Amino acid sequence: MSTMLLEIVTPERIVYSEQVDMVVVRGVEGELGILPNHIPLVTPLKIAPAKIKQGGREKLVAVNGGFVEVRKDKVVILAESAELPEDIDVERALAAKARAEQRLQASRQEEIDFRRAQLALMRAMNRLEVKNRQP
Repeated sequence: MSTMLLEIVTPERIVYSEQVDMVVVRGVEGELGILPNHIPLVTPLKIAPAKIKQGGREKLVAVNGGFVEVRKDKVVILAESAELPEDIDVERALAAKARAEQRLQASRQEEIDFRRAQLALMRAMNRLEVKNRQP
C-alpha cells in the first residue's frame, strides 16, 4: 500500500511530519478521508481531532481550525494550533473548559465575547477528546 507525507504545521512549529496511510479531518462541509493519490483540494477545517492511520495503528491530533491542502503525495494541515496527545495538559484543558463555560453562562450581551468563549470551549473539548481517546 502506498503512503503519503502528512505535515501538521502551526505558526509556531511543525507538529507532525511522517508518512501515513490515511488521514481523516473534519472540514466545514463534513468529514473527509484522504488516501494517497487523492484529488488535490484546499478546504477550511473545523476544531476537531485529525485521525491518522499509519501501519495498522491510529493516532489522534487535536487540530484547532485552519486549512487542509491535499496534493497527490502530500497532505498539509495548516492549523491555528495543534497538539499531539502526549503534549496535552489535561489540567490546563479542564481549566480552559471551565473558564469558557463560565463566560458562556455569564454574558450573552456581547456577541464577540460569546463567540470567543464558544471557540475556547470547542478547543478545550477537542483537546480533552484527543487525550481521552488515545490508548
